[in-house]
Amino acid sequence: MTKGIKIATIGGGSSYTPELVEGFIKRYDRLPVRELWLVDIEEGKEKLEIVGNLAKRMVKEAGLPIEVHLTLDRREALKDADFVTTQLRVGLLEARAKDERIPIKHGVVGQETNGPGGLFKALRTIPVILDIAKDMEELCPDAWLLNFTNPAGMVTEAVLRHTNIQKVIGLCNVPIGMKMGIANALEVDPSRLHIDFAGLNHMVYGLNVYLDGVSIIDDVIEKLASGDANYTMRNISDMGYDPEFIKGLGILPCPYHRYYYKTKNILEEEKEHAKEGKTRAEVVQQIENELFEIYKNPDLKEKPKQLESRGGAFYSDAACSLIDSIYNDRRDIQPVNTRNNGAIAGIPADSAVEVNCVITKDGPKPITVGELPIAVNGLVQAIKSFERVSIEAAITGDYNKALLALTINPLVPSDEVARVILDEMLEAHKEYLPQFFPKETVKN
Repeated sequence: MTKGIKIATIGGGSSYTPELVEGFIKRYDRLPVRELWLVDIEEGKEKLEIVGNLAKRMVKEAGLPIEVHLTLDRREALKDADFVTTQLRVGLLEARAKDERIPIKHGVVGQETNGPGGLFKALRTIPVILDIAKDMEELCPDAWLLNFTNPAGMVTEAVLRHTNIQKVIGLCNVPIGMKMGIANALEVDPSRLHIDFAGLNHMVYGLNVYLDGVSIIDDVIEKLASGDANYTMRNISDMGYDPEFIKGLGILPCPYHRYYYKTKNILEEEKEHAKEGKTRAEVVQQIENELFEIYKNPDLKEKPKQLESRGGAFYSDAACSLIDSIYNDRRDIQPVNTRNNGAIAGIPADSAVEVNCVITKDGPKPITVGELPIAVNGLVQAIKSFERVSIEAAITGDYNKALLALTINPLVPSDEVARVILDEMLEAHKEYLPQFFPKETVKN
């Protein structure tokens, strides 16, 4: 008889946690979770207790023998874990608001995983994730680290390159959201669709689309061009592309490509939202406040419908399906962030890519793509360069590397603008950047 599975979720006070718990409950017959440890920091204690108590009510309502533990002691949670999931936000939503507002002031897109915002989320997050990995090496060296924390691609690559934890996978809900959107437009069951995904996190493309094994990419492109099909995320404006551009591209961009292909439009919209006090961070803060009021209800025993407005649609399915496939050696195909190992030509073997993989008990096995289409290869390579230099800056605290990363990002127009934004954002986030301010008093 199996002893059951121990899962430690770092950032357990997240508003997403009920969706994760729902996923484990739905799959309990094949994924016997024995212990679920929800971990957070002192600043997140209140939210941890609120969402943790909801998780306990959900498990009790389902009549399952899952023990839900709430703790601020990360090491206690990690000891002998089988899977560790990370869904943390260093600096909370206040930091995200700064990531969005400061670049906008200087005429640059402000977004949490693209451009300056992406750099600073990496600078704050990567050292924390590497500390978690260090604890894992000691306390649960055989566990899988499943990272849902953005920027997921950079975090995954940092762990691969700079720790001894090689059982690490990054996960994003963008590919599954694209698949569901296309299935909805075609009015078909998503199980009949298959998409060849390849690229980087938030820079992934659908190279081909199959319905019942037959390629329908041309039909899908036509629907995208005519506006009969569209897919986006809750946090990204649903603005369409020029029809001729989409036909010329010939493959499916992901919602985040709007930041690169429609930069001017996105920036103008962001400026208007900022004037109205409605940056995405501020909208999410309001949604979260409402969600946690709902979560407090002692009669609530299931994931509330309102969580879908948070932007985490399909999160539980993606996360729990991945754990299920590893645990049960399902050998199904899922798009994840993993070591390239030659899957995409021209990207180093030890870099993280987002690509379809066969998911086994030994982890993801990337499906070889070869060379990316020439139309998109340059942008992917530019973002990979940005990621690599950003990771180096996050680990070393090297100002010059941070400036270089920002300057080579396609969303930043010059080195002068990069320096102004870098200096202002370093000052704004200094309490979470000990590697850049070693003599300052900073928060962990």
